[in-house]
Amino acid sequence: MPRSRCPRPALPVLRWLPRYSRAWLPLDLLAGLAVGLTTVPQALAYAELAGLPPQYGLYSSFMGCFVYCFLGTAKDVTLGPTAIMSLLVSSYAFHQPVYAVLLAFLSGCVQLAMGLLRLGFLLDFISCPVIKGFTSAASITISFNQIKNILGLQGIPRQFFLQVYETLRRIGETRAGDAVLGLSCLATLAGLRAMKSHLPQAAPAEPLAVRISYLIVWISATARNALVVLFAGLVAYSFQVRGSQPFRLTGSIPQGLPAFRPPRFSLAAPNGTVPFQSMVQDMGVGLAVVPLMGLLESVAIAKAFASQSGYRIDPDQELLALGVANLLGSFVSSYPITGSFGRTAVNAQSGVCTPAGGLVTAALAAVIISAVVPMFDAGIFRTLWRVKRLDLVPLCVTFLLCFWEVQYGIVAGVLVSGVLLLYSIARPPIKVSEGAVLLVQPGSSLHFPAVEHLRDSVCSRALAAASPARSVVLDCSHVSSIDYTALLGLAELLQELRRHGLSLAFCGLQDPVLQVLLSADLEGFQHFRSWEEAEHCRGAEPGGSGAEPLTSTAESTGLIQ
Repeated sequence: MPRSRCPRPALPVLRWLPRYSRAWLPLDLLAGLAVGLTTVPQALAYAELAGLPPQYGLYSSFMGCFVYCFLGTAKDVTLGPTAIMSLLVSSYAFHQPVYAVLLAFLSGCVQLAMGLLRLGFLLDFISCPVIKGFTSAASITISFNQIKNILGLQGIPRQFFLQVYETLRRIGETRAGDAVLGLSCLATLAGLRAMKSHLPQAAPAEPLAVRISYLIVWISATARNALVVLFAGLVAYSFQVRGSQPFRLTGSIPQGLPAFRPPRFSLAAPNGTVPFQSMVQDMGVGLAVVPLMGLLESVAIAKAFASQSGYRIDPDQELLALGVANLLGSFVSSYPITGSFGRTAVNAQSGVCTPAGGLVTAALAAVIISAVVPMFDAGIFRTLWRVKRLDLVPLCVTFLLCFWEVQYGIVAGVLVSGVLLLYSIARPPIKVSEGAVLLVQPGSSLHFPAVEHLRDSVCSRALAAASPARSVVLDCSHVSSIDYTALLGLAELLQELRRHGLSLAFCGLQDPVLQVLLSADLEGFQHFRSWEEAEHCRGAEPGGSGAEPLTSTAESTGLIQ
């Protein structure tokens, strides 16, 4: 009896936990600590961007991490508040925490339903050029977004081009303390990264002192971001104790954890109560835009880092993880969350940490720039130019539009990729071999957008005025599927050739396609096992010449696109 397949664990955590290695523990601890401390200042800033009290950014930061640990399939991704989600929340939650938390609950329901219905295949339409364009543009925009923090500038617009203009215009307002600290941290991070990449491996036979020195240097280089920000925090604290502060700090926020309770489905207003139905109507298209944009952003990030690290993700499982994270997050007063590019980059680079009590934004800016700059892939432009130039179109569209708005860049890239995909379906390559009988070989399956292209290609060659009319053999060895509209087109092609005293025969039909054609009961339908058999039968008909074989030389073969 064949051996039964082992069932795949329902929880992704059960796939990696049984084979967990002790060697991974220090790296996971360093990365977890770094990302956790990095989340604190970002969450405060994103809550302000969403138009909510700062504590709601913190409330949105921890549930996603717990859920994704058990349900996620990408080792690098971290869930939490992001700039895109915060801006969408500010548009659809009207600066009301009740609306924001309810939006998280409903977005989680939508994403969870999509995961349960296994609609993750829709995410396969995010092509590699779109992901590369997104990550390259995001690395630039996120890095430049931190320049204002290094320079200590406030009131800089969020939109990239306005941000560049305002930063350059106001560069004279740079705060010396922030700039010196930020640039020093950036230089230190670059030096520690270079040190780690050139650090030779200590052999077991080396003296104990050498091995201990190697371990100290390795830990310092691996935890470089954590050490840098901790040091910057101590510097800021020392100035605070002395009664001066040359750095711009986040400040204090309300303490305490949120109560675990379901979101409120109504809102008390001065003139009465706003019911659930009215709240849903107020949020309108946000109930579709927020979950879908969160999904696109999270999966694009997961795919990018999975590709970089050499593993694969499960889109359906990612849908479930994101849906559950938003659903449970709403019970702790979270607004909608998704995958964070900046924190995921920090996680992949082994992290950054900041002091929770007093954030030094310049130090954090240096850490984020250091983490995301390696994500810019300049080589992909040269590679696509050499391999397939058409793929540069969605790459460039995504890359350029992400400087305007990241969500527009991703959506536009997906749409352009979809158009190119549909074009390849509508215009499959068709090889035509000349001879007494015309052999036509479609290069892919036949669906309704391609049928007119096939008919025009066959008729233009079979009924060409410069050559005698010839019967046609359609070699379908590369055709694995066919739809009803294509059947109608083939029936019309049969009739048109018959009006000119010619015939159309099929060969090399795969079983599913043959069954469809037989079921359609096409008038005059003939099929053969091979094109040699079809050529022999067609050439023996009146008007055909069996003396001239089919050829496929360079001079007589056309490739019609």
